[in-house]
Amino acid sequence: MATTNPTQENLQLATPEGDITNVEKYEFEPIKGYPMLNWRGKRPFNSTQYYPAQLKEVHGEEVDGWRNKIFWGDNLQVMSHLLKEFRGKVDLIYIDPPFDSKADYKKKIKLQGTQAESEPSVFEEKQYTDIWTNDEYLQFIYERLVLARELLSRQGSIYVHCDWHKNHFIRMILDEVFGPNNFRNEIIWSYFGFKRSTTKKFPQKHDTILSYACSEEYFWQVQFRPHGEDYIKRFKKDENGRLYRDDVNPTGGGARIIYLDEVEGDIIDSVWDDVPPVNPVAKERQDYPTQKPEALVERIIKASTQPGNLVFDCFMGSGTTQAASMKLGRRFIGADINLGAVQTTTKRLLGLADTLRQQRLEASEQRFTGFEVYNVNHYDIFRNPIQAKDLLIEALEVQKLEFSTVFDGEKDGRMVKIMPVNRIATRADLNELIAGFDYKAWERKQHESPNRPVENITLICMGHEPDLAAQLELATEPFKIHVKVVDILRDKADLEFKRDSQAKVVIKKGELVIEKFYPMNLLQKLSLQKEAVEEWKELVESVLIDWNYDGAVLQPAVLDIPGKNELVKGVYHIPEDAGTIRVKITDLLSESWEGSIGHGD
Repeated sequence: MATTNPTQENLQLATPEGDITNVEKYEFEPIKGYPMLNWRGKRPFNSTQYYPAQLKEVHGEEVDGWRNKIFWGDNLQVMSHLLKEFRGKVDLIYIDPPFDSKADYKKKIKLQGTQAESEPSVFEEKQYTDIWTNDEYLQFIYERLVLARELLSRQGSIYVHCDWHKNHFIRMILDEVFGPNNFRNEIIWSYFGFKRSTTKKFPQKHDTILSYACSEEYFWQVQFRPHGEDYIKRFKKDENGRLYRDDVNPTGGGARIIYLDEVEGDIIDSVWDDVPPVNPVAKERQDYPTQKPEALVERIIKASTQPGNLVFDCFMGSGTTQAASMKLGRRFIGADINLGAVQTTTKRLLGLADTLRQQRLEASEQRFTGFEVYNVNHYDIFRNPIQAKDLLIEALEVQKLEFSTVFDGEKDGRMVKIMPVNRIATRADLNELIAGFDYKAWERKQHESPNRPVENITLICMGHEPDLAAQLELATEPFKIHVKVVDILRDKADLEFKRDSQAKVVIKKGELVIEKFYPMNLLQKLSLQKEAVEEWKELVESVLIDWNYDGAVLQPAVLDIPGKNELVKGVYHIPEDAGTIRVKITDLLSESWEGSIGHGD
């Protein structure tokens, strides 16, 4: 919501290779909202830096110079990247962030083509954890809402989906960031659910959606629902069978006749009890945890945007916002840190785009069905932060600490903290750690042993600023700590964090044939050896083929995405003009194998 041009300057950061690179820095106007919510370790968020994005895949065509965008990466970095081109240009933001529900969310993984859900054909894969300390959660939400504000246009609105766990805190943060005068609605989504009386309270049966405008210029379109039966009963038929009723003329002059077919419907208010959750057999169901129904998001999009406007969701999940936007002729940008979310959304949008292309368009209609897939800041090693932390703890033989809110484990007498992965660790990443230290315990240790460090700390990262250790030691003065930084890209380059998939792809008689595919991490979860794989197709979610690969960006012409009880084909006719062929095979964990083969090799 910048009203002036952003202050920009260059920052110098070290790369994992030891080089120095310049990046752009963006500054924001100070937060002036009141009242202000305070929490332990609350940090101002007045600037961010630009993060690069790498184009990985292109699907479909541009429309009026636009192709939708999907980003895999930390949404703080994604939004920082978007500021360069989209600051003040996003018309609607809908987000469904973590609720701090104290739960782990898992997706059921089932072998393709199998009907029975018996071991070992079915297992659960953790997608994300929603367990936070209060202060960590509030800082996380705060920083992302500040960036969301910077992206919104003057006509824009933001909707934040939450529930009873943190909605009171989130509303105060929204008041602070957007100003209480820009509050528009507290929407209650009341949904069907089986009621249990296992606790001494009324069962929880609704979510809250908080709506704020960016300015008084925000766009709004009243929404209607069909009339209820009680209202229709108040009408009677005329001689032509048309429903009508007599009513008082509000402008005077006696009675007037109202015809039912001339009344738009009942105005939708802030209590939404007519949108059910996604049921288990719904066509839109993606078997993704916490998936929201398209009808819910469609209502928001219709109320706050016009066709062609830009919609953004940085907690993308199963891609409901993107799918609803595509159906309604809106442009969209989506992002998620979870590779499973990116693959689920990509698969969903490809199927939807194919369906929409077969439908007839009105002359005035536009649909934006093409989209691009990006990685932000080379985010491409781990599927999600949960997997990253678990793999690092295992590979580095760290003793995991289950109940610590500050450290992730202990090794050789040192407390271990795993920094944000898949990017360079910076001074800003230390703030959460600094705020969480037990300074009272340190006081006791310093009193007992004045010449010894009160804590020995090891930071695990993937590249870092050269003075990261010194910065942490400086920030904790007058306490003495000893900090060691382990860069897994440099110091532990020989460690194997995950096993790469293997495949055998050949050309036979004018056809591309996938003869073998071994997704090693998936096989490990299924407790299978390569030799025990009888049908590799059961392990595959999709096959994408680019017949003329340019060496950088995958632009698939073949999209082999089978239904729930079907298998990929595995054999594909090669067009005559094929050149370098690129094949991408994605397994049920959303991990992919990619390889190239020359036509004629």
